[in-house]
Parts: sequence; C-alpha cells; structure tokens
Amino acid sequence: MGRMKALMEAIAGARRPAFFTGAGVSTLCGIPDFRGPDGVYRDPDAARMFEIDLFDDDPSFFYRHADALVYGGGSIEPGPVHRALVALQRAGMCAGVVTQNIDGLHERAGSSPVFAVHGSPAIHHCRSCGDAKTFDEIVAMRGGVPGAVPRCRICGGVYKPDITFFGEALPEDAFRGAAALCAEADLVVVLGSSLVVQPAASLPLATLRAGGRLAIVNRGETPLDRFAFFRGDDLAAFAEAAEALAAR
Repeated sequence: MGRMKALMEAIAGARRPAFFTGAGVSTLCGIPDFRGPDGVYRDPDAARMFEIDLFDDDPSFFYRHADALVYGGGSIEPGPVHRALVALQRAGMCAGVVTQNIDGLHERAGSSPVFAVHGSPAIHHCRSCGDAKTFDEIVAMRGGVPGAVPRCRICGGVYKPDITFFGEALPEDAFRGAAALCAEADLVVVLGSSLVVQPAASLPLATLRAGGRLAIVNRGETPLDRFAFFRGDDLAAFAEAAEALAAR
C-alpha cells in the first residue's frame, strides 16, 4: 500500500468513516474538473454555465457547455474511486458519501447513502410547469445533439437539471444529511476536492469539532491541510489501496 498504509489503517480502525468527494475523483473517468490546469473554468464562457439568470435567458448556453461535464455523451462510467468506495461500503468501512459532484457517478456505482450537496441531474424539472423527467428521459429527448435544449411537451417550457446553479439554494435535505454524516463520523476522508466552495467545503470541520480525524487526498493544496493527519495527492493509489483493504 506504500504511502497509503497509514490512511488504510485509519479507515480499517474507524468506527464510522465517511468520505467527502470532489471533481478530482471524476477526472479519472474523463470528466474535466473545474479549477485544475485543464479545468472547465479556464474557459471564461464555460465558467458562466451555472448562472441561473443566464439559463433562463438562454438555456442553450448551459446545454452547449454541459455535455462533457454533466451528460458525458452517455459514455462515462464510474471510475476507480467510485468503485473503491462501494467496495469499502460492502466491507463495512464506509458509512456514507458526501459529494460536491453533479455527475451522479457515486449513485450509479452503487454507493449509499450519497448526499449530493450541489444537486444532481438525476431528475430534471420544467421551469414553467414543474413537470419532472429522469436523466435518461432527458438524454433521449436531446437525441445526442450537442447543445440541444429539452422542452416540455406539456407547456413548452425548458427542463433544467436539479443541479444547484449560482443564485439557487443548496438542496436542503442533502445538505442536512451530509452535515449529520460528518458530525457522526470519527474519520472523514476528503478525496479530490480543493475545499474552496462554501458552504459545502466546511462540512469536514464537523468531524473535527466532534473529535474525529481528517485525511485529504487531493492534487492541490486545500485550506484544511493543516488539520489533516494524512495528506496525499494520488487518487489512483488511494483507489487501489482501498480495493485491497476491502478484499482482506
């Protein structure tokens, strides 16, 4: 397990370990992150895709820029970190996952519970009448056409994914569940998050306040590094070590 030995020992010895994930875990699947060297936000236009006022004015802007990040062309599958967390869960070493990600890959991999604190594209709602469609229904409606805007057959309104855009409130139930999970955990492991987007980034502090421990595996620095007993940057190595731990 190399450098990951201390972290794996901590996970194995924890009573209730929790995991907090960010965009870095999905870069291993081919989904771009937001703030990395090749991140989505390097493009100033793409950085505006989650502005709710812009969505209402021109929903095609979101759908043009969100294909790779949210819809993945229908070909993105859960990656090594997603699969490793499922293996840990089955081995009784994962109490739950808090994720900032909006790709739904933890849920598709089989993790449970998953608290998606920035929302999820699993359900889309019409902005006019509230009609709901599943992710798969929206994909079918768009027909694989880049930038295609799915419109409601009832009223003609535009469907928007239940992702939290700038200017919208976080999903209350998911955030409350995430806060409770972190407060009850005796270990929280942050994976692939820069921990700069608030208020979600403050959730690991709930574990520390309750006397638990913090570990971080992320390619760049985070504001909470000084509080972590373990600090690494290799998510692929984490996934390999976690799979091995779960198989013991």
